[in-house]
Amino acid sequence: MSARPRLRSALAALTALPLVVAGVALPAAAAEPDQYVALGDSYAAGNGTGWPDLSLSCYRSSLAYAPLVAKARPNTSLSFRACSGAKTGDVTGGQTAALSPATDFVTVSIGGNDVGFVDLILSCFSTWDEPLCRATVSSVNRKIDTQLPAKLDATYADIRTRAPGAEVIVVGYPKPFGTDVSCSQASGVNSRESVLLDDVAAHLDRVVAARAAAAGFTYLDPVPAFTGHDVCAPTPFVWGKRTGLLDIYHPTRAGYRDGFAPLVRAAMG
Repeated sequence: MSARPRLRSALAALTALPLVVAGVALPAAAAEPDQYVALGDSYAAGNGTGWPDLSLSCYRSSLAYAPLVAKARPNTSLSFRACSGAKTGDVTGGQTAALSPATDFVTVSIGGNDVGFVDLILSCFSTWDEPLCRATVSSVNRKIDTQLPAKLDATYADIRTRAPGAEVIVVGYPKPFGTDVSCSQASGVNSRESVLLDDVAAHLDRVVAARAAAAGFTYLDPVPAFTGHDVCAPTPFVWGKRTGLLDIYHPTRAGYRDGFAPLVRAAMG
């Protein structure tokens, strides 16, 4: 072989070498974290945990389901906007500002305060006045049917507009009672009232599920996970008559950890 062909071969080998080295040496780019935004009311914020360490005014807790899921799920960045006492107007009026086209996942628990959740607590947990409890239940059921659907539709539409590519997960409400209401946590609620209150929760969930389906969102029914963990169960997932008004009828730490969090984690994949 002449000197010129040997030179060309050597130059070709040297030219290819950096490509091979570069291909071996450069690591793959790190994946962008999934952007997760948690919206909603006290059931999303963490009432019942007794630990509002992230926001006292909104009762945001690191023991609520959204922080637990974000911590357990690899490569997930959480924007936690849920706030105790929130109604649908609070979600669209401020919480959804955290959403963007870059949002990957949204969870939302909302609707209970729009139909008079606090009124139910005051009427059925704090008194022995069954007629008052029944009247309040009737009022709440009317609001669920006549007012809530349009409010949910507007809320879900706002979420979809702001986060067009996100997987939106709507989380329902658990039933607080089982067949036994003899424990101190159920004090102030008789067996007839407990059925009424469980029925209200079921009614609310049916409407929330229907509007979520109409919006093309995923709905999570917490009732199966909470069954057997009512207020009088050995391991309750929901508080009954607790000292703090903000905790009454809300999930316990176990309810968030073992009831809600696994459902949301599974839905997010």
